[in-house]
Amino acid sequence: MRFCLAAVAAALVVLACRTGAAQPRDLRHDTRADVAVTATGATWLLLSELLKGSLVPEKCRWCYRADDGGDLLNPYDGWMRHRLRWTDTRAAHLASNVGLVVLEPATQLGLTFLAANQAGSPKSFPLDALLITEATVVAGVLNQIAKFGFARERPFVHYLPRAPNAIRELTASPSDDNLSFFSGHTTLAFAVATSSATIATMRGYKLAPVIWGTGLVFAGSVGYLRIAADKHYFSDVLTGAIVGSLVGVAVPLIFHSPQSNDETSGASDQALSSPATRTAVSISGAF
Repeated sequence: MRFCLAAVAAALVVLACRTGAAQPRDLRHDTRADVAVTATGATWLLLSELLKGSLVPEKCRWCYRADDGGDLLNPYDGWMRHRLRWTDTRAAHLASNVGLVVLEPATQLGLTFLAANQAGSPKSFPLDALLITEATVVAGVLNQIAKFGFARERPFVHYLPRAPNAIRELTASPSDDNLSFFSGHTTLAFAVATSSATIATMRGYKLAPVIWGTGLVFAGSVGYLRIAADKHYFSDVLTGAIVGSLVGVAVPLIFHSPQSNDETSGASDQALSSPATRTAVSISGAF
């Protein structure tokens, strides 16, 4: 996390050294549709969390215990867990929450606002924030569906001590025990990082490289901390990073790519040909 804060400090130094920028490019969007998609997805995520106890299967579908008590976990996930897991897993869990919920969004949105302001278009920021949120929510919905479907046993649950043929003791949050694949924190972190950076790149912000760098540093740190907290296997984090990045890049590129010059000029021509504009031109010409 110290490395993340150092990256933010470096970004601010770069910002201070850069002056002037071209007018940012306009992005295709439909505000009503984008708000509807974001609100619907966020509502679904909230309800799925509230109803998680009844939606998640009581027993894992993706488990590693053989009938004879043997461990069927693939050796690579076990090797990574052994080397990256912290002794104080609660501290790692708290750090991953702070990184995802506070530090990364504050940094990425803050840099996006500064980039828009530097480009002389601070009014672009609300739309940028909406599109970043939209991509992140879409990634979260995909992740939640996968978690409920795969019902993979979390590593800390898998390694709980138990006697042969005995029923495992209940954990502090049983409805969360079988939601390992794939990492939600990592998915959301990479979606925030790549969507904000992709939008900055499409806009033509000079700070786009900084936004890419800080976002990926934060997202990678969150993924590492999920393994350190013993909440996810390396394969969970890797999959979350891939899915979050794909969604974070694809949603802006496919649905909000920059408007072409023809579209921009067409909008201007349409504005000039409107009755109100023609009347204004006629009046100004009379005087």
